[in-house]
Amino acid sequence: MTFVALGSPSAWASATPDGSREGDTTVSADSKGDTVSATAGAVVFDRSKNGSGQSAGAVASTTTWTPPACYYAPKYTPAELKAYLEPIWEAESTGAQWDLEQRNKYENGGQTADTYKDFNKDKTGKGYWWDSFVTKGREGDPGALDCTKPIFWVDQGEAPPADIPQAVTPEVLAQLAYAEIRVPSTKVQLAPQGTTKVNLPTWAWLDAAKFKPVSVTASVPLLGIEATTTAEPVSLRIEPGTADATTFPASGVCEISNGRIGEAYAKGKADETPPCGVRYLRSSGDGSYKLKATITWKIHWTGTGMNSERALPDGAFGAEQDVVVQEVQAVNR
Repeated sequence: MTFVALGSPSAWASATPDGSREGDTTVSADSKGDTVSATAGAVVFDRSKNGSGQSAGAVASTTTWTPPACYYAPKYTPAELKAYLEPIWEAESTGAQWDLEQRNKYENGGQTADTYKDFNKDKTGKGYWWDSFVTKGREGDPGALDCTKPIFWVDQGEAPPADIPQAVTPEVLAQLAYAEIRVPSTKVQLAPQGTTKVNLPTWAWLDAAKFKPVSVTASVPLLGIEATTTAEPVSLRIEPGTADATTFPASGVCEISNGRIGEAYAKGKADETPPCGVRYLRSSGDGSYKLKATITWKIHWTGTGMNSERALPDGAFGAEQDVVVQEVQAVNR
């Protein structure tokens, strides 16, 4: 999947010149006119509508796509970049040639589009220096090394350069929120429970109350942009854990209908075919079969400057449980 930066000016127009923000993060101006900190440009997550509980887990993309392992966002004011780089240059641990190139780029430049004068001090309060961040939990991922572009400047209210696909935009925020989605465990309820019999239809269902849409909102308060990523359950796949079994339906995929995932067994339905379930054809002997139940979640997002939802790859989350299958005991008279 390609990262696409949204070009709509409305996605950036809500950023105020002094960096002030309503909400979780506020950046105010100090007595010298510099902002207190640009690190408030880091991504903030609202997980209040996410799945919860000890058995909740992250969805995994059903395709080869994964959320970004690194991204770019505001990180320094002019004063902060100076305070960060000058001790590095003074230590002379990075080599005289490299230090000179860096000084010419950020301190002594100003003659070309990719060089700056005095860390852009004259633009204090009018923009921020952007640098790379590694997505939490992805530190060891090879993709975390993809963000190698040198620190760059973005004027307040302007979109980041189009040639930097990992620069934080509403779409990148949606992808980062995808990684924060948590959904309930998919351990199914069975009837008979725990132990079933050979050739006996075993009903399977999930507590529909637990399987409602969940969402996470990612935002950069400093920029006034956000995106909400939502996951909705669409189907349950049952894998019996053995080839000696048949599933109901035959595909093993139970579609979610009217908020229900399968149907709870009720007395008097022993001879009926369950809408979702399994029939084991062979005993599990002294052990058990590992039945796996996997929910597929349809994932979509909306964000700043958008009028409609957009799709992200479906996600899946599954869990295994033991099922003991016994032979039917004949009764001798």
